[in-house]
Amino acid sequence: MHKSVTYVLIGVAGVAVAVALVWTATSRTRTPQIEDILAAYHDELEYGGLTISYPLDETVFPPEIVAPTFRWQDESAESETWLVTIRFENGEEPLSFLAHDRQWTASPEDWEIVKHRSLENWARVTILGVGPSVPAKIFSGSHISIMTSADEVGAPLFYREVNLPFLDAVKDPSHIRWRFGTISSPKGPPVVLQSLPVCGNCHSFNKTGQALAMDVDYANSKGSYVITRVAQEMVLATSDIITWNDYKKEDGEQTFGLLSQISPDGRFVVSTVKDKSVFVPRPDLAFSQLFFPLKGILCVYDRQSRTFQALPGADDPQHVQSNPTWSPDGKHIVFARAKAYDLKNTRGKGKLLLTREECKEFVEDGKPFLFDLYRIPFNEGGGGKPVPLEGASNNGMSNFFAKYSPDGRWIVFCRAKSYMLLQPDSELYIIPADGGEARRLRGNTNRMNSWHSWSPNGKWLVFSSKAYSDYTQLFLTHIDDQGRSTPPVTLSHLTAPDRAANIPEFVNVAPSAIKRIREDFLNDYSFVRAGNEFYRRGDMDNAIEEYQNALELNPDNVDAHQKLGFLLFNVKGMQKDGYAHLTKALRLDPRNGFAHHDLGMALLHRSEFDPAIKHLAEALRLMPNGFDKQYDAANMHRHLGQALHQKGKLDQARTHLAKAIALDPNDATAHYILAIAVAEQGDLNESLGHYHRAIRLEPKVDTSPSLHYLFSVRYAEARRFQEAIQSAEKALRLSRAAGEDKLAAHIEQQLVLYGRANKSLKSR
Repeated sequence: MHKSVTYVLIGVAGVAVAVALVWTATSRTRTPQIEDILAAYHDELEYGGLTISYPLDETVFPPEIVAPTFRWQDESAESETWLVTIRFENGEEPLSFLAHDRQWTASPEDWEIVKHRSLENWARVTILGVGPSVPAKIFSGSHISIMTSADEVGAPLFYREVNLPFLDAVKDPSHIRWRFGTISSPKGPPVVLQSLPVCGNCHSFNKTGQALAMDVDYANSKGSYVITRVAQEMVLATSDIITWNDYKKEDGEQTFGLLSQISPDGRFVVSTVKDKSVFVPRPDLAFSQLFFPLKGILCVYDRQSRTFQALPGADDPQHVQSNPTWSPDGKHIVFARAKAYDLKNTRGKGKLLLTREECKEFVEDGKPFLFDLYRIPFNEGGGGKPVPLEGASNNGMSNFFAKYSPDGRWIVFCRAKSYMLLQPDSELYIIPADGGEARRLRGNTNRMNSWHSWSPNGKWLVFSSKAYSDYTQLFLTHIDDQGRSTPPVTLSHLTAPDRAANIPEFVNVAPSAIKRIREDFLNDYSFVRAGNEFYRRGDMDNAIEEYQNALELNPDNVDAHQKLGFLLFNVKGMQKDGYAHLTKALRLDPRNGFAHHDLGMALLHRSEFDPAIKHLAEALRLMPNGFDKQYDAANMHRHLGQALHQKGKLDQARTHLAKAIALDPNDATAHYILAIAVAEQGDLNESLGHYHRAIRLEPKVDTSPSLHYLFSVRYAEARRFQEAIQSAEKALRLSRAAGEDKLAAHIEQQLVLYGRANKSLKSR
C-alpha cells in the first residue's frame, strides 16, 4: 500500500503549523485527519484522561539517540485514533502525526527534524485521543516537554547480556554475551564476545580504554582474572591471566576476587580477596539471586612487578571491604565497608559462596546488612586511613557501587535499605567527591537502579534498571555542571527481550575499536569446573555431561575420568563404565589419591577385597588427612578397616578402625564394624562396649545378624545361655529381614541347642 507524507501549513489559534498529512489512496472511509483534530483542539483546555508513560516530562535526549517510542495509557473507551503534535519553543514549525495504537515512533527522518528543532530548546509534545467521527471530537489529552542536549554521549558502550534466572546462567554460561557499540545503533550493537563456556563477570577498562580486565573462571578457579590490550581483534589468552588465589596462597584459602577494578593508568588492579559471600539463587525471575560479601579485604595487583599485596587501611579482617572504585587521577579509592559477619549456621566454616541453608537469617529472617562508603588514599599501594564519606555512610541505609565523575568532582552511588546487588529499591544518589549532602538523581526509575557508568565527557550516566521489564534494561540520564540529572532515557532497543543487560561501561575509544573478542584459554579443566559446580548443586546428569565434554577436549584428563567414574559407578549404577574410567585415571596418574579411593570403594562393593585394600591403603598414604572437612582421615581409616575386616585380616582391621575412632569418637559405623571384628576374635566385653557405643550414637546402624550371632556364640562359650538365646533371637530376626535364609536356618538350630543347655543348667 503506497503512502505519502506532505507537510501542510494549518492555522490553529493564529499560529501557522506544519503537519504531516498521512493518507491512503485506497481508503474510502472518512476518518479524522490531522487537520480535523487540530481544528477541534483548544490549547487552553486540559483534556485529561490520558497519561504519557514514556518519555517522562522534561526528558533530555542525547543528540545521537535513535527515535524513542512514545507510549501512553488512555482511559477513554471512545479514543480510537491519536494525534501526536510537537511544538518547538524556538518558534520553528510544529509537526503532527497520526497514531492508531497507544504508541508512536517517529521515522528516522522525522526524528532528526525533531532533534534539530529541539536542540537546547524545549519541545512540547501533545497527544490527543479522538473518536472515529468527523468533525473530530477530542476525548482525552496530555502533554510533556522534551529537549535534545548539545552534549553528545560521545563514546561506545560495552555491556553484558545474561539469560535469566541467574542460576541458568551459572549452570551454562555459554549463553552470556557481550555487546559493544554506540547508542545510535537502531538495534542492539554487535555481539563481540559469546559462547564463553566459563563464567565471565565484572569487567572494567582503564581511563584511556587501552586495557580490558575481566573476571573469568579459568582452570577451575573462580579467582582467575584476565587483563588484556584492547584491539579490534582481541584474544583472551592464558598469558594474560592472573589469579587472586596467588595472594597469600600458603594459607590455603580460596578467593573469589570480587568486583575488581583496573586503575585509570592501567598499572594496578584492586579487588576483594579472602572473601566469603552470600550467594542464594531465588525463584523470582527479576531478582533471581541474593549476592553480597560478608567478609573480605582489598588486595592490589601491580602489573609491573607482578606482585600482590593487601591495601593498608582496607585490609581489616574485622570488616568486609569490597566494591572498590578509583578516582580519575588514581590517587584515591572509594569502597563499601561493613562489619564482617559469621553466619549462625557456619561460624566461619562455610564455603566461599554460602548456600541458602547457611544464610537463613538473611533469606528467611530478613536480617539487614548495611554498607557504608569509605575513601582511602592509594599512595602507590601504601594505602592510609579510611575515612567515611559524608552523605554515603552512617545513614541507616546500605551504600555501595560508587563511581567518580571523570572530572573528579562528583560521586554517584547506589543506596538501598540493605545488602548490595540486585536490590529492587536501589536508587542512585550523588555527592561531592569529598562528601556532602546526598541528592537523589531525578533519573531514577521506580525499580532497581544500579551498575552505572559515566560517559568520558562526564555529561551522561548509563545505568541498569528493571522499570519496564524483569529483564534488566539500560537507561541514560544527563548530568549538568551542578550535578542535576534529568528523567531517564530508556535504551531498550540495545538489548534482546530475553536477556538482562548489566555492567554497562562507556569506553573512551572509537566505536570501531573492538570488533571481536575470542578466548584462547578454554580447556578441559573449564568443563571439569562446570561439572564440579553441577555436582555441588546435586545436578548429577549435567555434571556427567560436563566431565564427558572435558574428555572430548582431552581424553587424558585425570580429574574428569576420576569424577566421571565415581558418578557412573555410584549414582548411575553403570559399574563397568565407572570402573573403566577410574582405572584409566590411575593409569594416567598413579599418585591420584582420589582415584585410588574411589576405585578401592568400587572394588569393595564388588567384594574384590585384595585390590580394594591395595587402593584404599594407597589413598590413605597419599591423602593422610582425607579429602576435606566432609571426608576426613577418620573416614579413610574406617573404609580401609572395613575392607580388611571383610578379607578376614582382623588385626589390621582393628588397627585402622581404632584409628578412625581415635580421630572421631562419634563414628558409629566404625564402632559397629570394630565390634564385629573384636567379637570374631573372641573378646566379648570389648565387642559389647563398641556395640553399645555405636547404637547410642546411631540406632539404625544395628543391622548385622552376624554380630548378634557372634554375641550368642560368645555368651554360650561363657555359659551365659539366657543372653545367648536373646542374641540369637535378634540375629534370627535380622537374618530373616535381610533374606539370609541359610544363616537363619543355622541360628534356629543354635537356638534349640542354647535352649537345651539353658534348661540343663537350670536343672542342676
